[in-house]
Amino acid sequence: MPLLEIKDLSLDFRSAEGAVRALDRISLELDAGETLCLVGESGCGKSVTALSIARLVASPPAFYAGGEILLQGRDVLQMNPRELCAVRGGVVSYVFQEPSVSLNPVFRVGAQIKESLKIHRPKQATDEEVVRLLKVVGIPAPELRARDYPFQLSGGMQQRVMIAMALASEPKLLVADEPTTALDVTIQAQILELLKDLQQRLGMAILLITHNLGIVAEVADRVAVMYAGQVVEQAPADLLLERPLHPYTRALLASVPRLNRPQQALTGIPGTVPTLSELPSGCRFAPRCDVARPECSQRVPDLLAVDSFRAVRCPFHDAARESATQEANKA
Repeated sequence: MPLLEIKDLSLDFRSAEGAVRALDRISLELDAGETLCLVGESGCGKSVTALSIARLVASPPAFYAGGEILLQGRDVLQMNPRELCAVRGGVVSYVFQEPSVSLNPVFRVGAQIKESLKIHRPKQATDEEVVRLLKVVGIPAPELRARDYPFQLSGGMQQRVMIAMALASEPKLLVADEPTTALDVTIQAQILELLKDLQQRLGMAILLITHNLGIVAEVADRVAVMYAGQVVEQAPADLLLERPLHPYTRALLASVPRLNRPQQALTGIPGTVPTLSELPSGCRFAPRCDVARPECSQRVPDLLAVDSFRAVRCPFHDAARESATQEANKA
């Protein structure tokens, strides 16, 4: 049984102007000890999907319009407040974007870590355990750093404190939402290496949200690509990077600069991401797709299983792959 299984999850944001569907039939699976990356442009629904796992999306205005979120076999959408409190932190923990914003500026970092311990592991809510957690995430002189305020730490140190807070409850699933945003390349590499090391030592699963395909290549076991509130492709990371099937995935990969082709011009994706309140008919990527056909605007494509490893939301993915092969040969 998967640790996390999301089945046909749909979520609306309701307002006086009407409902806007932010997530449309999202289906994902994540096993213990596995790393799944959610990839896509800003606004595609990655963070909303991740927050929905522990029902952290404010309701209202959000409304879960259908589907299931099975965490260790139990549907989160059917849990009462007491059960949700046990899940939040106890089973799934979050490392949010921008640690300087997520950390409370008026409390010492040691006190903030201890707060998590008091809730989920009260017997271990000691200064010694705080220091141990800071050591686990690689912070030097942890006894001194525990007494610091967030503003006294660098961005990389703040992110390590956020990871220590998330690990304090010994979660089964760690959700990392753009954990390397605003960090320089060296610190990014250190944070990613830290996450991989902790995963191996603790056996936890990781759901990593990113738009950086370089990170995907380095850490992911599997990848789910999202576009305009839908999953458009799922595959093992190596297969997706080597042979992308969906035209959007192919376009994302083509827009990444390559060191071995310094003279090759970058290929941009034409058009813009549609707003959720004004989605095109049929396939949502069709207006920007280079292999779109007239029927693409007439019917919303299903997420089709290509084999036991991957699925794609495009009935013409063979044409997209053939086009990509021809472009590669020209280059």
